Amino acid sequence: MAKPQKRYVCQSCGSVSHRWAGQCADCSEWNTLVEESTGPVTPFAAKHNLQGGGRSLRLVGLDSEIALPERLPTGIAELDRALGGGFVEGSATLIGGDPGIGKSTLLLQAAAKLALAGHSVAYVSGEEAADQVRLRARRLGLGTAPVMLAAATSVRDILTTLSQATPPALVVIDSIQTMHSDLIEGAPGTVSQVRASAQELIRFAKERGTAVVLVGHVTKDGSIAGPRVLEHMVDTVLSFEGERSHQYRILRAIKNRFGGTDEIGVFAMVEEGLAEVSNPSALFLTQRDEGVTGTVVFPALEGTRPVLVEIQALVVRLASGATPRRAVVGWDSGRLAMILAVLEARCGLSFSSSEVYLNIAGGYRVQDPAADLAVAAALISALSERPVAIDSVAFGEVALSGEIRPVAHGALRLKEAGKLGFERALVPAALVGEKQPLKLSGFKNLGSFVDHMLGRG
Repeated sequence: MAKPQKRYVCQSCGSVSHRWAGQCADCSEWNTLVEESTGPVTPFAAKHNLQGGGRSLRLVGLDSEIALPERLPTGIAELDRALGGGFVEGSATLIGGDPGIGKSTLLLQAAAKLALAGHSVAYVSGEEAADQVRLRARRLGLGTAPVMLAAATSVRDILTTLSQATPPALVVIDSIQTMHSDLIEGAPGTVSQVRASAQELIRFAKERGTAVVLVGHVTKDGSIAGPRVLEHMVDTVLSFEGERSHQYRILRAIKNRFGGTDEIGVFAMVEEGLAEVSNPSALFLTQRDEGVTGTVVFPALEGTRPVLVEIQALVVRLASGATPRRAVVGWDSGRLAMILAVLEARCGLSFSSSEVYLNIAGGYRVQDPAADLAVAAALISALSERPVAIDSVAFGEVALSGEIRPVAHGALRLKEAGKLGFERALVPAALVGEKQPLKLSGFKNLGSFVDHMLGRG
């Protein structure tokens, strides 16, 4: 009789090892390898040829007629924006975020709005009892919504129940880490259980045309817990960002097979749940009447939405011999080091004997490379103690040579700044010459930009 093969799967990153170890060799986590049994390896299985014995598939061409997928608008404009217009029939959506950030609240609001609009909606909770979900719905003013509610963790029981009648238009599973498939050995939350449970739920969505939403836990570094393949299996991945101590939340589309990525929706946590924020730029700007050194407004771009944020810098001179500190909140620390190096090497400014602190106001996180020029302006302003005009914005990418390069969608950024009352913009020289809603000051390199900031020319 063939001997069953054993393998050990890391519960943190999903890597497979053929022997147990205290530390995972791939992610360096401790005590995360769990034994899993596989089927016995026989000579027949090892030599079996898969080139015959299957059913023939029907191949179609790229030019075949195809209908656009039907969408289910949730009635929550910010959620629909991140999704690309609403949930798609037969799609699988994964939403992750820190505990208490508002994932369940948002999905319960979306489920209730769809149910009130006449759609059949099922909400399955594996973490809370049905009465707890009802109490939350009453607090949100949604106690009368005709949402079908259940508290279960067995995937077999859930799919059997949903298959008895007409499949619902939307199914919310909260959360995928609590689901259990009796076809796989292991406790709920393990790599094999999460993968198998998600596969069965996604198969149900594709076969029945039901939009399935899976809530996912996140690890301490912010990534979605479970196997990485889970993000590849679903059609859309949404990340709910924000601090629980702050009022505002950002829903970011990381992956979307039916729409654009990097779209965001902005919400505010209020007593009635999550409220939409139609003008997010006003959240991240400080209202003041006079300029402050080290602060610059930057028009960031999230997908197709421009968002104006305030970049704050502080430069503190130290006594000789002390080691300066570099602290960054909301931006890449490596990119800050690059900007400081270019300012020292190409422009003659000295930050080596000063501590540098950089912050993006409002808890916002910027990943746009166009922030380089705004960060440089904030650093120059803090070092020279010369404030930037309060009616100005700045954007542009800085190269290691000191060149200021143009960025995408410059006109869209300027248009948003003009709507909020800004009159001037510090931009790459390539944008100057076109008809724009703001008065532009263009710069080809960082040296001329520094001269302008210091009033040298």
